[in-house]
Amino acid sequence: MNTLDTLLSRRSIPAQCLTGPGPNEAQLNAAFEAAMRAPDHGRMQPWRFRLMRGAARARFAEMLVACARARDPATPAAQLEKMRSRPQQVPLVIAVSARIRDNPKVPDIEQLLATAASVMNLLNALHAQGFGAILLTGPSVYDPAVATALGCEAGERLVGFVYVGTVGVVTPTAPARPASAAFVSEWSGTD
Repeated sequence: MNTLDTLLSRRSIPAQCLTGPGPNEAQLNAAFEAAMRAPDHGRMQPWRFRLMRGAARARFAEMLVACARARDPATPAAQLEKMRSRPQQVPLVIAVSARIRDNPKVPDIEQLLATAASVMNLLNALHAQGFGAILLTGPSVYDPAVATALGCEAGERLVGFVYVGTVGVVTPTAPARPASAAFVSEWSGTD
């Protein structure tokens, strides 16, 4: 498959459709090397990745449940069980954060965009190596207690969790993508 075909075939794979094995160290290193090639104004390198494998996935899941209960003691049991089981269904969860630093030439938004671009490179590199992945957000991503539990420093904010594995079951059909023409226009500078 050529590079463009690979990019055009990438899609988010639901976490419940992912299983082992996950990427080995060489495959993971290649994916992170791709992530490092994201556009990065000022060479701020704001992206941070925390890997959760093996028993750490269960500890991560329990931490998510505890933080959800602290945020809202009335969180439905089914929602808590989904939080508890999802990280343990996949071989690898990657917490992604952006370390935002004051820089008069590189606004916060550009540092967040660089982090987002690094995640896209990561997702594409995982896909190119035959793995499925999905970036998930939700209330846990925006919970300071979760960020603290994951070791985020001052000025660092979570942006999402990447769930990674081998596509293990028949996944739902990908929704049709709209034609790009609806989102592209020409600007001529005249009325």
